[in-house]
Amino acid sequence: MHSRAEPPPAGGVLAVAGDLVEDIVVWADEPRRAATDTAARVFRARGGSAANVAALAAQLVPTRFIGRVGADAAGAALAVDLASAGVDVRVQRSGRTGTVVLLVDAEGERAMFPDRGASAELADVEPAWIDGVAWLHVPAYGLEREPMRAELGRLAVLARAVGARVSVDASSTGLLAALGVDHALELIQEIGPDVLFANEDEAALLGLAGGGAVAASVAPTVVIKHGPLPTDVVERGQLAARIDVVPVEGIRDLTGAGDAFAAGFIAATLHGADAAAACRAGHERAAAVLTNPGAHA
Repeated sequence: MHSRAEPPPAGGVLAVAGDLVEDIVVWADEPRRAATDTAARVFRARGGSAANVAALAAQLVPTRFIGRVGADAAGAALAVDLASAGVDVRVQRSGRTGTVVLLVDAEGERAMFPDRGASAELADVEPAWIDGVAWLHVPAYGLEREPMRAELGRLAVLARAVGARVSVDASSTGLLAALGVDHALELIQEIGPDVLFANEDEAALLGLAGGGAVAASVAPTVVIKHGPLPTDVVERGQLAARIDVVPVEGIRDLTGAGDAFAAGFIAATLHGADAAAACRAGHERAAAVLTNPGAHA
């Protein structure tokens, strides 16, 4: 059980700790053809789950990004680009900047090839980077390996000490399976989030679907997204609400939809919304990225 200071008033700074990388997004215009060419369009974009949340939240609430990029031109450009979205960017610089290649089929579904580079080496963050923070959000991608895994846990302790709330996004079934479900649950429990976000597949893998003891053990609030179907809000292991999703026309790329949902949900919560209203805000923010390459509104 984590001790917690008195929560700050509504509003305040959202800090997001994690990855800032370059995305290379490939939109296939036809089914993949083995051993020959497949017609496609290729886009380069700022990416990384944590950076996506920060950029998509910055128009809604004061937002800070905490991470590491390479000591290279790519890292400098990504930091400038993120700052141009209105984010207070706090980055360490060493090594080489990471890259994620995303292959997006004609239905918008993705296959991802991550090389996280320097982003996975986050460590020894200055405690002052948590000053004024009312909420810390952590994508589970950062729990993949040390030293970043331990550093995110330390940042969560620092955030709770100043009264901030903490959220975790389950991020990826591939990541969770590689960690091992039991170990992944332990890592999330060690961070002790107030809110855990998961999509349908992640929730099923972790044993969270429908609520129950496992859901109650990882976070007081578990938000389970089901794509175009209603989003479930599980409070202390019990299904508390099911929030309809407004249909979106012209979906082309699902990249960053979960990050956008988290950005909208957290910002609305910081402004005093209840979980149902925060889900609707999350749906609205997610809808803004579904027709664009990468996680960009």
